Amino acid sequence: MSISGFQLLSLTVIASALLVYALVRRNGRQLPPGPRGLPIIGNIFQLPSKDGWITYKAWGDQLDSDIIHLNLAGTPMIVLNSRKATHELLERRSAIYSDRPRFRMLNDLMGFGWEFSFIPYGKAWKDRRKLFTQELQPPKSMLYRPRTLQAARTLLERLLEKPDDYMWHLRHMSGDIILSTAYGIKIQVEDDPYVQLSEAALKCEVVAAEWGYYLVDVFPALRHLPSWLPGMTFKRQAKEWKRLSVAMLEVPFEYAKKSVMNGTANPSIASSILDADGSSQGHEKELILRDVLATIYNAGADTTVSALGTFFLAMLQNPEIQAKGQASVDVATAGDRLPDFNDVGSMPYVDAILKEVLRWKPVTPMAIPHRLMEDDTYEGYYIPAGSVVVGNAWAIMYDKEAYGPNTHLFLPDRFMQGNELNPAIPHPDVAFGFGRRACPGQDIAWSSMWITIASILATLKIEKARDENGCIIEPSGEYTSGMQTYPKPFKCSITPRSQKSAALINDCTS
Repeated sequence: MSISGFQLLSLTVIASALLVYALVRRNGRQLPPGPRGLPIIGNIFQLPSKDGWITYKAWGDQLDSDIIHLNLAGTPMIVLNSRKATHELLERRSAIYSDRPRFRMLNDLMGFGWEFSFIPYGKAWKDRRKLFTQELQPPKSMLYRPRTLQAARTLLERLLEKPDDYMWHLRHMSGDIILSTAYGIKIQVEDDPYVQLSEAALKCEVVAAEWGYYLVDVFPALRHLPSWLPGMTFKRQAKEWKRLSVAMLEVPFEYAKKSVMNGTANPSIASSILDADGSSQGHEKELILRDVLATIYNAGADTTVSALGTFFLAMLQNPEIQAKGQASVDVATAGDRLPDFNDVGSMPYVDAILKEVLRWKPVTPMAIPHRLMEDDTYEGYYIPAGSVVVGNAWAIMYDKEAYGPNTHLFLPDRFMQGNELNPAIPHPDVAFGFGRRACPGQDIAWSSMWITIASILATLKIEKARDENGCIIEPSGEYTSGMQTYPKPFKCSITPRSQKSAALINDCTS
């Protein structure tokens, strides 16, 4: 080689930074305010290692701006800290804000390029989004409610039998809904390989999906350096993790195809689209179906588990709110039956609890980054084409003007007006993303979380656990940090509200 890898990287970084600087200077426009950075590399070493949403909001407050700019070695990063800014840019101007930055680690090296949430804006994305929306939004999503209801009731039985394993039961329920809906797979009662595969893949994906966590996202030239060099651990990690992404994509899809060919397929999205010979009217259509099913498999599991984990934590920390939620369910059911989807609209406090779960601890505090496709301006600031634009969902959910002064507290009543939901309080829908990149599966996600919360409130009591000496074990209340967050493990006591409640659970699953 006439030029070393390190020299290539250095030249790339310097050239990129100088190019952006020259373009901004030539424009004579002002970028949004941001923290002072270093020459050439900018703010790259100021990126927070954890809980970045809090840091970005603090920077915005210090600069008195709801939009801030960081320079990542020549790549402009724009963080939007308000509902006003995200609505104007990511919603109203979605035609130019719906691209994605290149996820070099996640897509190129780890093999998650099939996950259409992360692929660039264009025909491939539109084709996959269209099929996803067609299958998982009303009216078609209503067809999946019976199996969602059954999964929620099976969860009650499992919580009654082995309450200490509540987080695993949540994962099992989520996997049951997703795998049966997408592929027609009926998962095993214990140690299901599909659920285990999903859990393993998600653990590595949530790290790599945080754009910029791996420097190769910012410095693509790093891909060309040998893996034995210091600092190239990510290449060895990616090689190992790629096996998981390939398995998630191929294994359940092959099962569904064979089931259709053998005439043994259960009703599912796969069986409704695949022909009797296991094909999908052309190779390209089959690839689209395969990618969409894998995205459903991948995207839905941890979101639901994280939110319901927050529900468990909130209930044991706030027994008075739990009691109020139980009373709301009892009014609708008279305590004589389990809730079902006919009760939607008749339990407003359950809706308020779910809204507060999504607001209080958003599963994805920082939305997956968007990429601006052409130059733009906002509030007098210049935003260059190619900017990485990120909506800070956490900052929006903790806006005191929208949600009141005590945003750090779990208070479902903030969404209530008397005995009804208050339409003036913003729905925490930013938990599902922004604009054309918002999660198209949010209807089925909301339905599964709603019926699960209503069913648990109807029958079970969640309390703080006690140790062998009878002393209360206080949960830490701590959360993991990353693209998706979830509560760190905590112990709790789960018991039936009454003998009648236990009988209702046993009767519905017998």
